[in-house]
Amino acid sequence: MDSAQRQQFVRSYTKVLATAWTNEDFLVRLRSDPKAVLGEFGLEIPAGATADIRTDTEGEPNLNQAVAIWEEGDSSHVYRLYVPPEPPATLQGGLTEHQMENMSGGTVADSCCCCCSSPCCCCT
Repeated sequence: MDSAQRQQFVRSYTKVLATAWTNEDFLVRLRSDPKAVLGEFGLEIPAGATADIRTDTEGEPNLNQAVAIWEEGDSSHVYRLYVPPEPPATLQGGLTEHQMENMSGGTVADSCCCCCSSPCCCCT
């Protein structure tokens, strides 16, 4: 994934996370029809491939790991997306509803890491 593709993935992934954490109905839809729902967020999955929503991961979850497991879909034809059941502790209580709305709209995601909400090199 080149830099522009990674940046687009991060934006889309952040929107999916913010929506999943704030909308239970969305999370149900995401789990029941991940391919269609991810497509709504710009995470297109090729014909013949499947999508798998993961809620667990080995080790401490981070953005680099989320990108890596998504990229594995290019060869395995199973695109996995890590969606923790709740925001990391660094986000819980740390963001207002308005900030979460901005995150899902791209404002925070454009400059901050979706995993820690702080500027970092993994989002550029």
